[in-house]
Amino acid sequence: MSVDAAYDASHRCLKIRIDGRFDFSQHSAFRSAYETAKGDVDEYEIDMSETSYLDSSALGMLLLLRDHAGGADAKIAISHCNDDIRKVLTISNFEQLFSIN
Repeated sequence: MSVDAAYDASHRCLKIRIDGRFDFSQHSAFRSAYETAKGDVDEYEIDMSETSYLDSSALGMLLLLRDHAGGADAKIAISHCNDDIRKVLTISNFEQLFSIN
């Protein structure tokens, strides 16, 4: 289980990759990934290609990121979700708050 972040200066995009379970045990690492980002960030991408599971605390962490990034004006994409994760995000109406692809 890990959280890795990479900043793309040319697009001013911070890509955060979550490997394994996205639950409360990842809280500190996830928060640190976006709070300690170097450079100005206009967009965020949460790469869930290696994420196997997420729970309600993960949903809360995504909402905290949204607040940090500017609330309703934030540009946050959640990408590469497996079917189970997409289902949780859809049931939670996160499609109205984030770009999910």
